Amino acid sequence: MSLKNKTIAFLGAGNMGEALIRGLLAAKTVVPSQIIATDVRPEQLDRLVKTLGIRVTEDNVKAVGEADIVLLAVKPQQMSAVLAPLKSAAAVRKLFISIAAGVTTARIENELGAKVRVVRVMPNTPALVGAGAAALAKGAYATDDDLATAESILGAVGITVRVEERFIDAVTALSGSGPAYVFYVTEAMIMAGVAVGLDESLAKKLAIQTVYGAAKLLAESGEEPEALRRKVTSPGGTTEAALKVMGERKLKEIFAEAIKAAEQRSRELSGS
Repeated sequence: MSLKNKTIAFLGAGNMGEALIRGLLAAKTVVPSQIIATDVRPEQLDRLVKTLGIRVTEDNVKAVGEADIVLLAVKPQQMSAVLAPLKSAAAVRKLFISIAAGVTTARIENELGAKVRVVRVMPNTPALVGAGAAALAKGAYATDDDLATAESILGAVGITVRVEERFIDAVTALSGSGPAYVFYVTEAMIMAGVAVGLDESLAKKLAIQTVYGAAKLLAESGEEPEALRRKVTSPGGTTEAALKVMGERKLKEIFAEAIKAAEQRSRELSGS
């Protein structure tokens, strides 16, 4: 959906907020004059003005008043304080898009005290390099057009999928927290490389490129992970020896338990 002539207010211009702003501008989805950002750090706002040419203010109410779309990119624990002064501004029909983890659409609707259109998004940190994965769920009053608008914004920094909000906790556990799992495995690969005699810098270089290359092959080949795994697992070979150890240690079961624990914690934090 086109964002032409739409003003987007970013309440919070931290890592993820800035990544989205940069992605939108790089993709030419919007021009700098269409974006107004707020943040508690004046120096961050000054930097964004100088480097990106967007509009900034320290006044959330002013930003929302000028916007058609409001992107809530504040920390979850700050959400109530940010929403409280916006009730009057929210009376005008605007689309609120929240990327705050654990904050439900119902909570935002209730705290704004109006039938506002809310889309909840669970992004992940690879959005910082334009390779994010974001799941979108609409609230009680949001429309499919609102979802399409949110997709136009989040799609500037990666892929998007639509889910029912009840699945957001599962998404959080899989793709929201997922980059940390990959980083953890990469750490383990580097340590293992050092343990078998490689220099740490060499082990790091090889491990990172291997993870990157494997992910790129998965994304671009169109083949299933299992099929690609089998292609590099020769009977009686080195890969088979390694995978046998992982199977004996029940690595798949460990991942299943870990993601279930993350999903449960997400439910606890969101009160769902």
